Amino acid sequence: MTGELVVLRAGALTTVQDLGRPGYAHLGVPRSGALDPAALRLANRLVGNPENTAGLEITVTGCALRLSRAATVAVTGAEAEIRVGARPGDTGRPLSVPAGTVLRIGPARGGVRNWLAVCGGIDVPPVLGSRATDTLSGLGPPPLRDGDRLPLGTPTGPPAPVDLTVGPPQRDELRLAVRLGPRDDWFTPAALDRLLGTAYTVSPVSNRVGARLAGAPLPRAVAGELPSEGIVLGAVQVPADGQPLIFLADHPTTGGYPVVGVVADVTPLAQARPGTTVRFHGPQR
Repeated sequence: MTGELVVLRAGALTTVQDLGRPGYAHLGVPRSGALDPAALRLANRLVGNPENTAGLEITVTGCALRLSRAATVAVTGAEAEIRVGARPGDTGRPLSVPAGTVLRIGPARGGVRNWLAVCGGIDVPPVLGSRATDTLSGLGPPPLRDGDRLPLGTPTGPPAPVDLTVGPPQRDELRLAVRLGPRDDWFTPAALDRLLGTAYTVSPVSNRVGARLAGAPLPRAVAGELPSEGIVLGAVQVPADGQPLIFLADHPTTGGYPVVGVVADVTPLAQARPGTTVRFHGPQR
């Protein structure tokens, strides 16, 4: 069974995402993929897809879509108003969408992103083993625009026999475990005290590449330039202004600023709105 998904309103940023491109780091290819992999896995399970099936990641403002064939869909992530034609829907629940019906996902409430799975998945051509959009490198399909049409794959299984799943609560303060290094020796002891002892807030200019933080600047002990070196998911890089930047799914492969530490799990940042408080902790304190 084939069909297509028509984008009536793409919103601020809607992209195709699966679980990314593991195994290509030696070629300088970032993994990309859903910022909250667990949320995409859940949406896929709800509609009977394999967990790595491509869906949509919808940022802040929601979107409007029309399916050319009848399908089961599921929306996970932030709370949002959902309408299937004139009927209301819920996040975390399999929803039956008749052919030609408009599916509207409203603005995120208390978070930033939603993930949409459609039975059969978004069947765009894979690039380096993934259908994920990488907003920095340009790999994969471009961010969606009004009027785009996306092919749907053939359903592989029935929807999950559940009534409703409950997502994790949205938090106004995040505590992120960080391991210092590899360039923590480029910073003064006062800088490390600040990193692990003061609060930062998420900046409005954050995106899928990285979460920029605002707060106490981290003074350097070593001046001068650092040759570009590899960057990993969760790296806390410190540009010249001293404000930390946590790299997310679409992070670059190299960077010239020192990395003071690496965050163990960046998933909570997927729903962190501007102004969210961030505190670092680790085995050092």
